[in-house]
Amino acid sequence: MAIAASVNSLQQSSCLLRFRRNPIATRKVFPGLGFEARENQIRCESLRSSSVSHVKRRGDAVATAAKKRNQSSERCAAEGILMGGGETEDNAEVVTMMPERIKVVILTACMMCLCNADRIVMSVAVVPLAEKLGWSSSFLGVVQSSFLWGYIFSSVIGGALVDRYGGKRVLAWGVALWSLATLLTPWAAAHSTLALLCVRAFFGLAEGVAMPSMTTLLSRWFPTDERASAVGISMAGFHMGNVVGLLLTPIMLSSIGISGPFILFASLGLLWVSTWSSGVTNNPQDSPFITRSELRLIQAGKPVHTPTNVAKPNPSLLFLLSKLPTWAIIFANMTNNWGYFVLLSWMPVYFQTVFNVNLKQAAWFSALPWATMAISGYYAGAASDFLIRTGHSVTSVRKIMQSIGFMGPGLSLLCLNYAKSPSCAAVFMTVALSLSSFSQAGFLLNMQDIAPECAGFLHGISNCAGTLAAIVSTIGTGYFVQWLGSFQAFLTVTAFLYFATTVFWILFATGERVF
Repeated sequence: MAIAASVNSLQQSSCLLRFRRNPIATRKVFPGLGFEARENQIRCESLRSSSVSHVKRRGDAVATAAKKRNQSSERCAAEGILMGGGETEDNAEVVTMMPERIKVVILTACMMCLCNADRIVMSVAVVPLAEKLGWSSSFLGVVQSSFLWGYIFSSVIGGALVDRYGGKRVLAWGVALWSLATLLTPWAAAHSTLALLCVRAFFGLAEGVAMPSMTTLLSRWFPTDERASAVGISMAGFHMGNVVGLLLTPIMLSSIGISGPFILFASLGLLWVSTWSSGVTNNPQDSPFITRSELRLIQAGKPVHTPTNVAKPNPSLLFLLSKLPTWAIIFANMTNNWGYFVLLSWMPVYFQTVFNVNLKQAAWFSALPWATMAISGYYAGAASDFLIRTGHSVTSVRKIMQSIGFMGPGLSLLCLNYAKSPSCAAVFMTVALSLSSFSQAGFLLNMQDIAPECAGFLHGISNCAGTLAAIVSTIGTGYFVQWLGSFQAFLTVTAFLYFATTVFWILFATGERVF
């Protein structure tokens, strides 16, 4: 009876407080973020932390009920309510609608969405530009790869800056600069081809800081067994950027003109910077909004050696390259970027040239694989976290996820050679990209596993190599298509590259700390 009375009294509070206390309501508002398994644990601790006797009795009752439902009391207040102690005022509960780390990952996902949307705009706009300016297939590959010319130089420098200054400031400057470059792109295209190539290279230079900033920031804000889910959510935003860009760009090109999509996404980027600069810190302990229990939760779930704001010298490049796990990450990044940028840059052109569909239809066929990739990437992260929580070693989980992320796309690209319709080709591309998202729980997280204090620097090194591979594949596709009149040969080369890298990864990758 005491428990029932306590629950009734909680349900009869104001509408806002009832919504915030109700775990079912909370899950309806924030479905699919992947942390439901930890919500109940966090909620119980705060309910029992009250120093006011009346509140304490209610908290004990609810905690007892939770215990009967087999809920753990280890992690509680970060995603629910804090009662009593220094966190109450006039015996009223202080309520947190959303934990701070969820706010961080949502903002990061929005940034990654803009990052990729800004890239994909040019992949669509380049089709009418090529027709207008008379570009050949080989030169089209040069224009597509110009983004990567700047990207390759900023990867290592950006990673080192992230290790030294944290992700907040580096990301803010990066987004501001690439939004400016996006805004200038239509002017550069109208002015000259050289100006266009320079602006796109500057755009890539600014975007090079996005990935190392994202992985480093999330590693500081999330415990180890939530990190894959957090990266999955952020990368889901990244892949949804493809969908947004592919669907909106043709519409805006036909209705407004070439400048329309570039102005839209540049404006959204500048708006994001203003929100990010005022609402996020590099480390959870520096946040004025985080609760003490959420901070304890994050710190308890981290390895002994965690990144800090204290500047430490990065290990030498030769030392990093002397270890085979480093090369496993480098080769995985190269192969991932090789296949990813082939599909990213050439998918609309592929559907237009091979199946003779118009630009708007090509955009729809191209958008579907990226949408499913966003979903599968999240579930890959959730599955990875689940396997780690249930006792599987980090090494075995990273190897399983990366093997799926490479073997699946390789087989799908071989099958793509035999597609006879755009619908069939879209299915194979969808399978390829959906399974490739498992790499997010493989090599992308493995950098933090083997080098937690210099992960940004390692990410920059591997991303530099991956960008070089992307340049070769993007330009090489154009030349293969021009020489052979077909995409088949290059798709086959890419598939066997996936298979070879999988073998190397299984042999030499590790989830243990190396540096």
